[in-house]
Amino acid sequence: MASERGLHEGNDCFARKNAVKCDTRISRALGVCKKLVGHFSHSWKKKEALKKAQRELNLPEHGLITECPTRWGTKQQMMERILEQQRALSQVLSENRSTRHLVPSWQDIEVLESVNKALKPLQDFTDALSGEEYVSISYLLPVLRLLNTQTLAADEEDTELTCSIKTKVLGYMEAKYEDPATQTLLNIATFLDPRFKKDYIPKEQREEISLRIKSEMKEAQPAVAISSSSVGAAVSGAEAEPCQSATATSTKRMKKSLGSLLQTSVTSPSESSDHATIEAEFNSYILIPKIHSEQDPLAWWGIHKVNFPHLSKLAEKYLCVPATSTPSERLFSTSGNVVTCQRASLKPNKVDMLVFLSKNL
Repeated sequence: MASERGLHEGNDCFARKNAVKCDTRISRALGVCKKLVGHFSHSWKKKEALKKAQRELNLPEHGLITECPTRWGTKQQMMERILEQQRALSQVLSENRSTRHLVPSWQDIEVLESVNKALKPLQDFTDALSGEEYVSISYLLPVLRLLNTQTLAADEEDTELTCSIKTKVLGYMEAKYEDPATQTLLNIATFLDPRFKKDYIPKEQREEISLRIKSEMKEAQPAVAISSSSVGAAVSGAEAEPCQSATATSTKRMKKSLGSLLQTSVTSPSESSDHATIEAEFNSYILIPKIHSEQDPLAWWGIHKVNFPHLSKLAEKYLCVPATSTPSERLFSTSGNVVTCQRASLKPNKVDMLVFLSKNL
């Protein structure tokens, strides 16, 4: 037991040392990138020399990208651009003895290539999940599965550093979404998306999610009944309006017909009929074919809300949740543009109105 414990401790210590070593290599490579970008951004002569070298080497005439802490993906874009312009940068910096120390070494290039290979595929997912004009919450389960099975899966051509980064990213994602409440939210949102339904819900959780959705459908039933009764009242009021003068003049009380009595008894649903209605709606939604992955689920629900009144209420509740915090961060940026030093005396309700108009006009 003691030797086995010592072996585990030795493995953990070795893993920690490798992690520190990788972090040190990445920090050094990022420092080189920042120095390069800073050097060329503060000298127009160097910028012109870089353009000349790009034309001589038949490279794209792209400028270097500065990392911005508040913009996702800029660090990876900065590294990718330096790798693209590596030969032009080396040619310009090697011409002057005072700038030769800025030329990235082959070790730095290897680190940048390894990091870029691991992070570049994540850029497209980040951009897609950061949108706010379409449904994004239901994409999370499909994206997580794709990351585990393909994008961040181990490849034979990956370096040790690339594999380490992929493993850390997957571990972070699993810890991020391991909360049971978050898992339930993602499962229900994915089920309510007619593009996915049960495809990405784990088999062992499908029964539990089905019961949860049926329970919420039952809770939403009073709201559905109220909305339908208000529509019926509006229609009956519109039909009764032309004959109001005739009924007002007649003082004779009308007796209820058998049809009206039967209608009253039918319109008071029992608990068993409610359960059957919910079961039928739930099963009908499962049986209909899924829509294409490029179609808009909100447009689909707008058309089929009459056929699925209870599920459409749940879709309105869950599919409006954003997948990331980017939309809220954009609101803070918009608020910063509204409340400036020249407009610092605005009241909170005015700020809310201006931000709303800025985001919705």
